[in-house]
Amino acid sequence: MLLLISPDGVEEARECAKAAEHLDIVDVKKPDEGSLGANFPWVIREIRGAVPADKPVSATVGDVPYKPGTVAQAALGAAVSGATYIKVGLYGCSTPEQAVEVMSGVVRAVKDFRPDAFVVASGYADAHRIGCVNPLALPDIARRSGSDAAMLDTAVKDGTRLFDHVPPDACEEFVRQAHGAGLLAALAGSVKAEDLGTLTRIGTDIVGVRGAVCEGGDRNAGRIRPRLVAAFRAEMDRHAREHATTVAAR
Repeated sequence: MLLLISPDGVEEARECAKAAEHLDIVDVKKPDEGSLGANFPWVIREIRGAVPADKPVSATVGDVPYKPGTVAQAALGAAVSGATYIKVGLYGCSTPEQAVEVMSGVVRAVKDFRPDAFVVASGYADAHRIGCVNPLALPDIARRSGSDAAMLDTAVKDGTRLFDHVPPDACEEFVRQAHGAGLLAALAGSVKAEDLGTLTRIGTDIVGVRGAVCEGGDRNAGRIRPRLVAAFRAEMDRHAREHATTVAAR
């Protein structure tokens, strides 16, 4: 399981760089513009320069509307600015067909520029609160559009968490569908260390966090600290070892 961490700017990205050995992906977003809010191109470039070259940078394109051309241009901008992983929050898409149209444009725009870029179709565990596509539709949307991964996050950051909206058995089905389509499955949404056992067991490929590695567990007022990143990774590794032992014993 890969660890994706979302700093809110260049200074926090430098803190992530200090803990580079414990993380896999640095994710650029702008939390005050939404759960998958897009940051400025120059911030993506600065963060790309602030973290080790062997650590890929991910960038969110935003909680996007159903405007395929606009979103395709935004996604290309993220790729040009140095992001390897391009994440699109399908906030304004109310049907799978709309979502596929948006993501197909993103895939073409990004991969025409950089074929090795990694496109992530992101939906929301609490989709029922905002009227967007059903979370379990995301793996098929990602497959049909040529994306590389399907992801779930939470749209409304009010203290509720991923499993409050999509319980573990449904998340397991999400992961199964993604893997069946040849995709990676990414899960986020106020994930905490106590969720790692379940996330490991169901086969999650990428786990995204912010609050869990911030002081006081507060994604807004707290700041990312290297020691908290290291502690979270240690818990990930412990669960991975325990799961491997359990599987081997069967």
